[in-house]
Amino acid sequence: MKELKQLVRPNIWSLSPYTSARDEYKGHEAKVFLDANENPYNDPINRYPDPLQRDLKARICTIKGVPEDSIFFGNGSDEAIDLMFRIFCCPGVDNAVAIEPTYGMYGVCADINDVEYRRVLLDDDFQPSAEKLLAAIDGNTKLVFFCSPNNPSGNNIDRGVIDKVLDSFDGIVIVDEAYIDFAGVPSYLQQLSERTNLVVLQTFSKAWGMAGIRLGMAFAQPQIISIMNKVKYPYNINQLTQQRAMEEVMQHDRVQEWIDSILKERERLMKEFAALDCCIRVYRSDANFFLARVKDAAATYNYLVERGIIVRNRSKVALCGNSLRITIGTVPENNALLEALKNYK
Repeated sequence: MKELKQLVRPNIWSLSPYTSARDEYKGHEAKVFLDANENPYNDPINRYPDPLQRDLKARICTIKGVPEDSIFFGNGSDEAIDLMFRIFCCPGVDNAVAIEPTYGMYGVCADINDVEYRRVLLDDDFQPSAEKLLAAIDGNTKLVFFCSPNNPSGNNIDRGVIDKVLDSFDGIVIVDEAYIDFAGVPSYLQQLSERTNLVVLQTFSKAWGMAGIRLGMAFAQPQIISIMNKVKYPYNINQLTQQRAMEEVMQHDRVQEWIDSILKERERLMKEFAALDCCIRVYRSDANFFLARVKDAAATYNYLVERGIIVRNRSKVALCGNSLRITIGTVPENNALLEALKNYK
């Protein structure tokens, strides 16, 4: 990788971050707080939250096997994605490369930050070519995005391709592992100590069942994490989110029970969906959803909506014509979907 200073936008590298009241006394015990112009009443939500979420990081580092100074928490993974552009890409100058189709927020964040976004089309099995990805990279490429398992296709991306880009590209490679708990393959967190240009994204929204609290995770070398902390808004993770996440983390063993149930239902639902008259093909899935090509996606989607069953029509996405993305639900929810489609003419 290039030296980090060469990759970071000059104004970000020299930025003097906002210093919050809660940062200034760290390392000391405190009982009386008269520093942050807070209302002294309505404890505990009258107080600003820990800007670096130290207690939660102390728990997550033992679960993920990653040092605390390599962990960043964001308001969903989308905050971390946006920070990658804000930190590394000079607007109107630099570019980012990503597989296509993939998670749409990479492109949205690129557009918001006025950064060229180069899409490299996957093959018919939704796998990338390392050669095509590297050919899309030039001297102004700062970021390469992989989503694995990918969204909306659901499949793991060939690790040989990701490794080749990591070895060949001297910028930042982001591997978004939002669905890694369902994937049956090792996380790239295992390579974090060896890869200075690697940023791994994970989330509390999927396997952890906490989409409603909006909490995402980024893992990287401590120097990258320190820059992310410098650029983020001071109190980006509110107190209620931190508290609820801590409660869930303390009983994280049950997450594996949810994963096992979802994987069992994924196998059943995919098999039965493939047998439906409306289905043409069910694609391989390593996530908590699957992509299926149907005869008429728009008509099938509307039919289901009328019956109160919501799936995702992905027909306008590259390589996904006439395709629906189906999230794995509970047994009754999955049965309701199958029953409705068995009666679909």
